[in-house]
Amino acid sequence: MALIDMFLSARVKRGQLTLHDADGKTKVFGTPDPDFPTVTIRFTDKYVVGSIIRDPGVGAGEAYMHGRLVVEQGDIRDLINLLTGNDPWEVAGDYFLPPLPVRALQAVTHRLGRINMARRSKKNVAHHYDLNDRLYDLFLDADRQYSCAYFTDPANSLEQAQADKKAHIAAKLAIEPGMKVLDIGCGWGGMALYLHEKLGAEVLGITLSEEQLKVARRRAEEAGVADKVRFELIDYRDVTGPFDRIVSVGMFEHVGPAHYTTFFRKCRSLLTDTGVMLLHTIGRAGKRGVTDKWTAKYIFPGGYNPALSEIVEANEGLRFMLTDVEVLRLHYGYTLDHWYDRTVAAKDAIVALYDEPFFRMWTFYLAGAAAAFKNGSLVNYQLQYSRDRHVLPITRDYMIAGERALRG
Repeated sequence: MALIDMFLSARVKRGQLTLHDADGKTKVFGTPDPDFPTVTIRFTDKYVVGSIIRDPGVGAGEAYMHGRLVVEQGDIRDLINLLTGNDPWEVAGDYFLPPLPVRALQAVTHRLGRINMARRSKKNVAHHYDLNDRLYDLFLDADRQYSCAYFTDPANSLEQAQADKKAHIAAKLAIEPGMKVLDIGCGWGGMALYLHEKLGAEVLGITLSEEQLKVARRRAEEAGVADKVRFELIDYRDVTGPFDRIVSVGMFEHVGPAHYTTFFRKCRSLLTDTGVMLLHTIGRAGKRGVTDKWTAKYIFPGGYNPALSEIVEANEGLRFMLTDVEVLRLHYGYTLDHWYDRTVAAKDAIVALYDEPFFRMWTFYLAGAAAAFKNGSLVNYQLQYSRDRHVLPITRDYMIAGERALRG
């Protein structure tokens, strides 16, 4: 226990963590703090310690998934918030990174894995988005917005925040009736249907998920707008234009840095001379890095959250003007907390669909992701681009006015 004692003593100062090891010994770390949770955990075998010391994220995640790390007081979100809250990104402690040799190896394998060629993109997308359709009904809002919501008030419901997200993005696109819009990574069709309903756009939504495509097409048929809002199973690299507007929400994380310039070049070529694009993506507040091994293995193979510098650098030389940038800091943390609460409430249904380890994997994913936005380096970026510097107003007033009109 000496190593784990040292590990946790250095990392838990505020809040209290009680650990029962596999030999029946108990150790308490930190001090009670009203702003931090009090958590009790148990290791069910002696090998958990070594797994966590070698690679905290992977070791703890897998131990929790398989019932070798049991949370007896509080829950997995409390444990993750306790640990990450003692190590906020702004303080630059990085206490939960694996040892340097492990990080070096992970960096190499990650860079190889994120060369996201077209033939692998569909497989990577299917790994996450082609899960049982019922799962997403259990924790998303009714419109199935599987991306960061926009909280004009942290107390807002998830449904309100997701509706406000669509209005926030739509206002930045400055769409006029009859414009042709491309939605890259359209999900289950919510944004495309919204842009047609609210602004009269003709929309083509594209995805690499067969399950999402089925739902999106069904929704368009049921709404009687399938002639105006179409959905196709196609890679963005194979689309032909032109379009007046392009929107992409939560898809850029799957492109891979090796293909960022290809992505922007393609988007620019698909737009008319007065075209505008809005890109919404998870990103890093700091420098470029690597996707943590646990997330790459279990949740988003091939996925990567870029630094702002990587996005900007990829577009240099293309004469595709960056016209607006917004950083959403805590919004995804609030969103993920809602998803976590709904997942926990639907435990029996999720276990019936899959099993207990899947349920624990999913809650670990949601809790860890929320903490990354609340205490770590993750943010959301919204970047607006145009082929012509004169096509949009020179102040952001039109965005504010447009959003208010859409929100009623």
